[in-house]
Amino acid sequence: MDLSKPLIDDMSLSVQKHIADFCRKGSKNCSVLLVGDYMLDHYVNGSVERISPEAPVPVVKFQNEKFMPGGAGNVIANLVGLGTRVYALGRLGEDTYGEKLRAIFRSLGVDTSFFYSKGNTTLKTRIIGDKRQQILRLDNDSIMSPSEKEIQSIIKNFRMIIRKDKIGCLLISDYAKGFCSDELCSRLIQISRKEGIPVFIDPKKNNWECYSGSFLITPNIRELSAAVGTNLANEDDEIEKNARSVISKYKIENVLVTRSEKGSSLVSAGMVKHERSSAVEVYDVSGAGDTMISAVAAFYTGGAGIPECVRIANIASQIVVGKLGTYAIKKADLMEYTGRARNCRPQEKDKKNQHKTADFKLADEICRKLREKGKSIVFTNGCFDIIHAGHIKLITKAKGFGDFLIVGLNSDSSVKRIKGDKRPVNSEDSRAKVLEALEAVDLIVIFDQDTPMELIKMIGPDVLVKGGDYRKEEIVGLEFAKSVRIVPLEKGFSTTGIINKIGWSDE
Repeated sequence: MDLSKPLIDDMSLSVQKHIADFCRKGSKNCSVLLVGDYMLDHYVNGSVERISPEAPVPVVKFQNEKFMPGGAGNVIANLVGLGTRVYALGRLGEDTYGEKLRAIFRSLGVDTSFFYSKGNTTLKTRIIGDKRQQILRLDNDSIMSPSEKEIQSIIKNFRMIIRKDKIGCLLISDYAKGFCSDELCSRLIQISRKEGIPVFIDPKKNNWECYSGSFLITPNIRELSAAVGTNLANEDDEIEKNARSVISKYKIENVLVTRSEKGSSLVSAGMVKHERSSAVEVYDVSGAGDTMISAVAAFYTGGAGIPECVRIANIASQIVVGKLGTYAIKKADLMEYTGRARNCRPQEKDKKNQHKTADFKLADEICRKLREKGKSIVFTNGCFDIIHAGHIKLITKAKGFGDFLIVGLNSDSSVKRIKGDKRPVNSEDSRAKVLEALEAVDLIVIFDQDTPMELIKMIGPDVLVKGGDYRKEEIVGLEFAKSVRIVPLEKGFSTTGIINKIGWSDE
């Protein structure tokens, strides 16, 4: 998949801004609570050199294998990749595959204490041959509904979570493996409505009665057809008509229909929007629906409106289908797509709307992608409280030492500890915005420590740059950089000097 070409040429500035703001701040103020059917995806990769003499089938020579979370587990991976806090409720098998799923979720930072263990884990094995071609899929399903006692326990945990944290939405990922029973879905939706929590549904049932009262539901054409009892053509008018039918019947606020090559359609009582897909190279469609609902839920909890969420989710899904396997979308993928984190600077048309500030996790992902492309990373840091000619010289020189310049910016609390209670003059957000406007700066990372040691260690820059008031042996983090460059100071310029000149002192 070629990300150098826009998937949607006319992507609006508002959507770009939502992506950039979300990738910078994430969903810090609320979480997504996920209920669903959890599975394990098993990928066996090999080469095909001959046809079996026993039957007309290819012989796959084993090379490697990998395990990835599937079903609602892939929704977890997508939400975490987007920087969203996730609480998960569900069943895991009492087997090695269930333990493997627990380990994967723990590695993603998800609390596994709200899962209960029972039965076997649903396992889907895919055999992948040359040229990324799926040759065979083998499903070992485990279908089991929760008992009344288990439903009571799930609801108890549900109430515990919503008391503990601000939940932006409940997401039910129904894969028809039994856990999302009619009774459980109905009761969770009722509780959520009373608590003012919007409910997002990825449906698999033919009868949507148990989904009644939900905020948004995301069927594909086949699932919507099953819900209305007739085979639907993939045409705008027919999709809109039948979506409005289920809205009226089941008191659902929004229906988002995924339509394969035709993109998606968002229908509500007073609105319809058809979001078209662009032609991209498709390697694997598995997990695209998970990405769709994950992105909608994540960006909605982050403050975007539903139409903007849908457009962003459409972009995310198109990125995912260009990957092999159940790939989980990441913030870095969206940043790269919008042109803000791609190995250099934003596109010309976006210069008035730059958002280059990232957190530690996103910066780490961006650095990894840059190294994969053979790009050199330059790092410098400072308070940059009042930008002056000396700062501009440092940043401009630093940019010339490599392909991609990352600027570490002291947080407000960090500046205060270093410079005194009256500093900084400008807030970290204001200082970051000024740095974003500088063409030489590719990425800004705000750090809260007194020194950028941890940030430098994480980045491992090819070149570490400091001003001429430092001796090499005094430079923090030099052991984590391949080389160090010192830029001579611009005489007569300092923030303290400017403050003193205008008659305002730290003293």
